[in-house]
Amino acid sequence: MQIKQFIGIDVSKETLDLSVVINGNAVSHYCVLNNTRQIKSVVNKIMKTFGSSYEETIFCMEHTGLYNLPLVKWLHANGCKIWLESGVHIKKTLGLVRGKSDKVDSFRIAMFAYTNRHHLKLWVPPRKVVERLGALLSQRQRMMKARKQLATANREQKLFIDKEIMHSLNVYTNRAVSVMDKQVKSIEKEILSLIKEDERLKQMYDIITSVNGIGLIIAVHILVTTNEFLSINDPKKYACYCGVVPFEHTSGSSIRGKNRVSHMANKTIKTLLHLAAVSVIRMPGELQDYYNRKVSEGKNKMCALNAIRNKLILRVFACVNQNRLYEKKYNYKLV
Repeated sequence: MQIKQFIGIDVSKETLDLSVVINGNAVSHYCVLNNTRQIKSVVNKIMKTFGSSYEETIFCMEHTGLYNLPLVKWLHANGCKIWLESGVHIKKTLGLVRGKSDKVDSFRIAMFAYTNRHHLKLWVPPRKVVERLGALLSQRQRMMKARKQLATANREQKLFIDKEIMHSLNVYTNRAVSVMDKQVKSIEKEILSLIKEDERLKQMYDIITSVNGIGLIIAVHILVTTNEFLSINDPKKYACYCGVVPFEHTSGSSIRGKNRVSHMANKTIKTLLHLAAVSVIRMPGELQDYYNRKVSEGKNKMCALNAIRNKLILRVFACVNQNRLYEKKYNYKLV
């Protein structure tokens, strides 16, 4: 069915601003509280006012994580078409803009959806178990960050504070760090348990971890960020998402910059892939040989490591798409 109505939604903690665009023209604006009751009321009012159906309407909004959960869940439960887009992407495609308000932002989001309607990307909701895995990963990350802050502060203070005072501080720090270590292990145990209990996740997890250098945390991050390879199933797109693809930087005869990766990336998974690359080049094998060969040819070490990160992504996606474990000693056969 043809899309007739585009609703742009600016999401904040307490309120939602909705702008309705039909045929490229803003026809109405609504501001409601960010709760299920208000969402139901305003959406039904829009449908009744303009004589539209859910099938003819696109609801477009930015990724805001926790704040858009009530809205997204209600829309999905009622069979609405949802388009979740990166805020940076929307901003970059708007061109030169001046001023900012929630009302104006909602209109701009609606116009973004209308202008780019031929590149529509409907949101694919993750399963409950994948949502839970994502929440556990976030909690683990917060624990690791807090642990690092405590440990770093103690190392720095050790250089300047009296030994007796430092001993007292270490007692409290060590206790907190010990508790956090136990909590991190418990989270990892629960993550592994959830994967083993789900047949689909277990199969994908076994395939991903069959690739050298890929462990539990990286594998789960890949499963969550790709939504079990439903949202992203192209290794090149995922490599861009992780920020490991070098792009050319040249213009005319004056700019001849080196190829470099973009800073617009998921820095968490990029860091994990870097650690995996560092780990895998220490293992005897083709990737270690590849790294040593590139370095001996004069290649920058970070460039060679980045190529390893890319190769890991390519291997993971190739195995998942072909539904097979990675073969460490692959025998090529002529067909």
